[in-house]
Amino acid sequence: MGSLTLASAVAFACGPVPETSPGTGTVTADVQAAATELVVNGTFSSGTTTPWWNGANTASRVENGQWRVDVSGSTSNPWDAIIGQSAISLTSGQAYTLAFTASATASVSVRVTVQMESAPYTVTLDRQIALDATSRRFSLPFTSTLSTGQGQVTFQLGGRGAFTLRLDDISLSTSGGSGGSGPLGMTSGFYVDPNSNPAAWVRANGGDSRASRIQSAIASKPGARWFGNWSGDITSAVSSFVGAADAADKLPVLVAYNIPGRDCGSHSGGGAGSPEAYRTWISAFAAGIGNRPAIVLIEPDALAQLDCLSNDTERQTRVGLLRYATEQLRDRAPNTWAYLDGGNAGWIAADTMAQRLESAGARNIRGFVLNVSNFYTTAQSSSYAAAVNTALSNRYGYTLPFVVDTSRNGNGSNGEWCNPAGRKLGTPSQIGGGAELLLWVKVPGDSDGSCGIAPGVPAGQFSPDLAIRLIDGT
Repeated sequence: MGSLTLASAVAFACGPVPETSPGTGTVTADVQAAATELVVNGTFSSGTTTPWWNGANTASRVENGQWRVDVSGSTSNPWDAIIGQSAISLTSGQAYTLAFTASATASVSVRVTVQMESAPYTVTLDRQIALDATSRRFSLPFTSTLSTGQGQVTFQLGGRGAFTLRLDDISLSTSGGSGGSGPLGMTSGFYVDPNSNPAAWVRANGGDSRASRIQSAIASKPGARWFGNWSGDITSAVSSFVGAADAADKLPVLVAYNIPGRDCGSHSGGGAGSPEAYRTWISAFAAGIGNRPAIVLIEPDALAQLDCLSNDTERQTRVGLLRYATEQLRDRAPNTWAYLDGGNAGWIAADTMAQRLESAGARNIRGFVLNVSNFYTTAQSSSYAAAVNTALSNRYGYTLPFVVDTSRNGNGSNGEWCNPAGRKLGTPSQIGGGAELLLWVKVPGDSDGSCGIAPGVPAGQFSPDLAIRLIDGT
């Protein structure tokens, strides 16, 4: 990756972690009446911390109805100051949500895990959370890779200096209740955008012989809405889209696409005018979602195209902006699953992409997304994702779920990326299917640029001819 020096992270794991990304299998949209709560005394209403325990270098007590933990400053590793609860039953393939309210007397990053309580301490949830004096609610959904009666929840506090942590309302629940499977459990299927480019074209061209086929094969299917510098007031635009989905009890998919220097000035060039403008924009984007459920895909191509930037300072700036985006979505949109773009199966070496994802804050969010606006098969994308996750595990001690854009991968890739002939619609948006989610991210029929089989169609403009060729695979 040229001269870019990526900030390396310490491998915090107490023991081995799974080498493959957790998947959700076939989670259904039906929800049960109530969740199953797996932790005991999560509200500390009894005035004691039992059965929560605290290890060396910590002192704890209940104070003002919260769990107060004082951490000494003489530790090197996160697990040198550890608190938690053990004897928790987990089932492999089951979706869970770990939720809690937390604050700290210093600005610190704390490691939170769900893992085996004895060696090799295999981890199934491993997240870093940023804390400060503001009390915040965190919701960490995951799918267990373990079947055990000896699981544990831990908060690993060492290596951060001396500070005081306050915790309250700790919950570990199974899917089917209060968001046990995150935004999937809060909604009943993916949102179909009634104002997508294909839908708008069909409405305006009802007499066209192609309209009924485009409506049936594309416009009626769930897909992503892209947001960028064309979206106007971004908080309002995002809130309107997410609000419409929420009113329909459906899960919206959004793409944040406004990084400075977007697409290296090519067909989809543009983006925010400065780093400061981008930080303002992405913060407002996250605020527009708020507590409502959503899926967000962060800045297609931004990490894979780092090498096109002219110097190391520009590359470091971009990585920093992406990391800021992950933090904003984590902190301002707690019921959102966000995924950083990780390129595609034929672009960047998996080990290099793993380093870029780590440096750009992937551990702050749900995972990474592959194949956006490209054509590689789901099997090829899943194989690449497994290689990325192996590198993440070996280098940093964690793995991540991943998403694949299947909008145009029905016939795979012929090596071309800009409106190539012979491509075909792929599997419509669904849970599982070789990744955590398969999603139509690129809008089928929207041009990649004035190139390929649509030389006169600008990037992002809908072409019914492109749409029909994707339907027919020609």
